[in-house]
Amino acid sequence: MYKLGIDVGGTNTDAVLMDENRNVVVSVKQHTTPDVYDGILSAVRAVLEQSGIDRSEIRQAMLGTTQCTNAIVERRHLAPIGILRIGAPATRGIPPMADWSEDLKTIAVDTAIIGGGFEYDGKELAAFDEAAARIFFENLKEKGVKSVAISCVFSTVRSDHERRAAELCREVMGEDVHVSVSSEIGSMGLIERENATILNAALYQVAERFTSGFAQSLQDEGVTNADIYLSQNDGTLMTMEYARRYPILTIACGPTNSIRGASYLSKLQNAIVIDVGGTTTDLGVIQNGFPRESSVAVTIGGVRTNFRMPDVVSIGLGGGSIVREKADGTVTVGPDSVGYEITEKALVFGGEICTATDIAVRLGLTSLGDPSRVAHLEEEFAQKAMAAITGLVEDSVDAMKVSSGDVDIILVGGGSIILPEHLNGAGTVIKPAIGGVANAIGSAISKVSGNYEKLVDYLVTPRDQALEEAKAEAAELAVLAGAVRETVEIIDVEDVLLQYYPGNTNRVKIKAAGDLA
Repeated sequence: MYKLGIDVGGTNTDAVLMDENRNVVVSVKQHTTPDVYDGILSAVRAVLEQSGIDRSEIRQAMLGTTQCTNAIVERRHLAPIGILRIGAPATRGIPPMADWSEDLKTIAVDTAIIGGGFEYDGKELAAFDEAAARIFFENLKEKGVKSVAISCVFSTVRSDHERRAAELCREVMGEDVHVSVSSEIGSMGLIERENATILNAALYQVAERFTSGFAQSLQDEGVTNADIYLSQNDGTLMTMEYARRYPILTIACGPTNSIRGASYLSKLQNAIVIDVGGTTTDLGVIQNGFPRESSVAVTIGGVRTNFRMPDVVSIGLGGGSIVREKADGTVTVGPDSVGYEITEKALVFGGEICTATDIAVRLGLTSLGDPSRVAHLEEEFAQKAMAAITGLVEDSVDAMKVSSGDVDIILVGGGSIILPEHLNGAGTVIKPAIGGVANAIGSAISKVSGNYEKLVDYLVTPRDQALEEAKAEAAELAVLAGAVRETVEIIDVEDVLLQYYPGNTNRVKIKAAGDLA
């Protein structure tokens, strides 16, 4: 039995084939193409040709993709949606999408704020206005809308009104309508949670396209016995159906795949991972084998959200970053890059643009292309460029630390050749032999997770009881996402006292993970 892991990046599409013992049989790196499926097909074909295995032996295929991120950033392929907020009259002061850019607001065909919602302690703010909701959904149906975002005040405490609105939406608009419910996606904070829900609703067509496209790509290559999974941004996997329901959870899955792959290759459970690509470098933290989650609101394409996201810092540095010398003698590296055209434009490959890769070759850090083509670069210039490169990375490492001590660092990614094996602030620097495809490895080895979050007053529900109930719910969510029930284990428990709430109110967050079914 084999697993096929694929990760699509901005510059390269990486693929690995792993056996049942999680040993890497074949790894390939192909350029990402304007049509991402051409790059995926090329990578799959290369893996199959090099391995020579029976294609029927591939039983699991995993994909990490940037499609959803690109759709938001580029404002492309987003579906027209309806937005229903349950929270009148309390929330009418700030309408949905109040701070969104005008070009992104166009996805909203219609919006409404109706009566309903809850107080912070779960008491009903107002009765749910079912009649107004029905009229809104009927209007959306007439306009041909196929996706709806539903949010409600303090639905993280009580989701009754959201659930009823979702039922009513399907009753009026049909069972095929895509319904995004905020309590299933975001955390506390109505506006940020609503924003994440709106983006999720707008991404449903993108999700259907990349899930069905990946499945078709595999089928075209004769891989017909494989169960298909998509990478989530917490370093775990989800089924195709789950991905279609929550496409926003694929955002930033590339860095988390690299973090998981780096942990697997280095055997380290706690470290800072530096993933150097052709255009950008992503830094993340591996904590007990999984990516550290961001504790602050995250902005995506100019939209402030609060759903689960990895704690990642991205900088404009990669193997294709362009190196320049200013008139005053200072040397800059990036943030612009030649990207996937590096094999045509970099000096060592016969091009005319000096890149970070050329500097690494000139200083003897790696041997690529024709080293004689960079022999004319002065030593002083190359050293200044390398100082700029290491300075960018070391500053970012300091930003990721939670203490002043040295930390273990894992260097992965195809562009990691541009970094030296000594960095200030690092205890040890590890460069795995096949770290260039760590992202694809992370995709292939990932487990399936379930995440549960709720506000609980321990004066009403005792702490031990509340945590046990939360753990059971998180485990059930992992099973629903595709995990084998017997293998599910709790990997993270967090309860934080909220001083500004009455009683003994805590935010309870539980994460469970298990092996693929």
